[in-house]
Amino acid sequence: MSNLFLNLRVSDWSPLAMAYIGDAIWEVYARERTMHGDIRRPSKLHQQCTRYVCAAGQAEALRGIDPLLTNEERDIARRGRNSKSKSIRKNATMADYRHGTGFEALIGYLAMTSQWERLHILAGSALDWIDQVNEGGALRGEKE
Repeated sequence: MSNLFLNLRVSDWSPLAMAYIGDAIWEVYARERTMHGDIRRPSKLHQQCTRYVCAAGQAEALRGIDPLLTNEERDIARRGRNSKSKSIRKNATMADYRHGTGFEALIGYLAMTSQWERLHILAGSALDWIDQVNEGGALRGEKE
C-alpha cells in the first residue's frame, strides 16, 4: 500500500480533496474495528460503524487525538475544518461537520504522503477515544 499515492503531490490538492480520500480510508478503519466485536449481522455492523464515521464521531476523534498531533498535522486539520464545502450536512451540527471534515483531511493527508505508520497510530488512538466516549453515553450530536 506504500505506493498507492506515489504520483500525487499533496500541495496540488485542496483540503476537501484530502478529506475525500480520508473519508474512504477512515471507513475501512471503522469497519475493521467493528468486525472485531461479537456482532455478525450486517445491519448491526453498519449501526456500530456509524458511531465512528458520523460527523459527531469524527469530530470527537479529532478532539481526542489533538494532544498527539504535530503542528503540521494540526494545520492540515485546521485547513480541512475551515474549508467551504457545498455538501449538505445531515444529522450533524455545523461544528461537528466542520471538525469531521478536518479529521478526514488529516487522514487523507497522512495517506497521500504515505505516512502509514503514523496514520495507523492516530487512527487506532481515534477509534479507542470514540469507544471510550461511547462508554459514557451517546456522542454529542447523535440521536439517542
